[in-house]
Amino acid sequence: MSDLSKLKISEARDALRKGDVTSVALTEACLSAIEGANALNAFVHKTPDLALEQASAADTRIAGGAAPDLCGIPLGIKDLFCTKGVPSQAASRILQGFKPEYESTVTGQLFGAGAVMLGKLNMDEFAMGSSNETSTYGNAVNPWRRDNDETALTPGGSSGGSASAVAADLCLGATGTDTGGSIRQPAAFTGITGIKPTYGRCSRWGIVAFASSLDQAGPMTKDVRDAAIMLNTMCGHDPKDSTSADLPVPDFEAMLTGDIRGKKIGIPREYRMDGMPDEIEALWTQGREMLRDAGAEIVDISLPHTKYALPAYYVIAPAEASSNLARYDGVRYGHRATLSHGDGITEMYEKTRAEGFGPEVQRRVMVGTYVLSAGFYDAYYNRARKVRTLIKRDFENVFADGIDAILTPATPSAAFGLGEMSHADPVQMYLNDVFTVTVNLAGLPGVSVPAGLDRQGLPLGLQLIGRPWEEGDLLNTAYALEQAAGFVAKPGKWW
Repeated sequence: MSDLSKLKISEARDALRKGDVTSVALTEACLSAIEGANALNAFVHKTPDLALEQASAADTRIAGGAAPDLCGIPLGIKDLFCTKGVPSQAASRILQGFKPEYESTVTGQLFGAGAVMLGKLNMDEFAMGSSNETSTYGNAVNPWRRDNDETALTPGGSSGGSASAVAADLCLGATGTDTGGSIRQPAAFTGITGIKPTYGRCSRWGIVAFASSLDQAGPMTKDVRDAAIMLNTMCGHDPKDSTSADLPVPDFEAMLTGDIRGKKIGIPREYRMDGMPDEIEALWTQGREMLRDAGAEIVDISLPHTKYALPAYYVIAPAEASSNLARYDGVRYGHRATLSHGDGITEMYEKTRAEGFGPEVQRRVMVGTYVLSAGFYDAYYNRARKVRTLIKRDFENVFADGIDAILTPATPSAAFGLGEMSHADPVQMYLNDVFTVTVNLAGLPGVSVPAGLDRQGLPLGLQLIGRPWEEGDLLNTAYALEQAAGFVAKPGKWW
């Protein structure tokens, strides 16, 4: 069987069970693809020896029968997940040399199910960014190119390395994390599927924290079925995480019938932004028609506090980041600055953090510290928390009125060129999250599905937002949309 790395998780699972392929062969194909794709800078810590050891164990397990769905499947792991004995830097210089002595709950569940780790994937530093340009490893690169244009494009962020690796067939699936759109936006930019589950569905234990009330892990895969398969293993209650929900995990794959007859799909009028590109508007219209043709009822809805979502998010997220990142001080682990004679503990903190944190992380820590300070706490942070409650209530009211899912664009544009936003106001970059941050503020599940190409041949995605804890129903609606859209385009290989 040729081109093994191009298989979907579902295809590889079935081939492994039939004995048509081994996990070792699958893993070797992915490792070969990774070695030939250094130009993408997606994998930043490769683990070939560990991968082959895990693959061999998976083959033995499969031969014994009754192996889990992910047994033998080669995956990439975002550098935000702590992996025992493997560098886990969150793409930051300040964590250089850190090798955890423990495994994150999510990766532990994946490896417990027999999944194979090919290595760690590039990302924005501490997950702060929308373009994967803040990484200490350098930029991750999108495998897609504009027609007749060699400009290197962003794969999105912060899970840019994960998106690039899956889109380029370097791995069969990857883990991502989503604080304000960091799974869904890069998935849309690279033509893959990405789901952020309900807050609390996946354990956050062992995942380097950015904003603790917003962060959520999820899978990034080649299609909706693969997302369902991977999410099944990633979910589950974890007593080590106080925000982990003690709820049963249904069989998400079994819920993929494609039957959405009678479902009510909401179209929020507030997501029709000024200056929205015609192509995004047209794709959104096509998405509505596709779901209507599949038997769903399309309903116009209002989410009136949407316009306050970005300002609220960019107060709450930096505030939580400034608290979470206070622990990186050069004392216990990671980078420590070289001190001059006479320097004390304060100088060590200052120099270490100045050297260890990149400009975007420094910006957000400073903003967060400012909004939490005594004179501004009520004016900014408390007000943002109140707005967050109103945004959550908007969704609750809509779902109470019988809406099953909400359809929106995933991003305000297709992938842009690396460096094209470097001289822009930081707020321009933050606008990439305009369609996604509400989902994190409300703790809801959201999925991005590739649905078309723009006039320059770049992928565009649509987002579906679901009811809390109903990822199975959301994935089924996404499956129906995927079937109707028929997106099969792949990037032409240039790397």
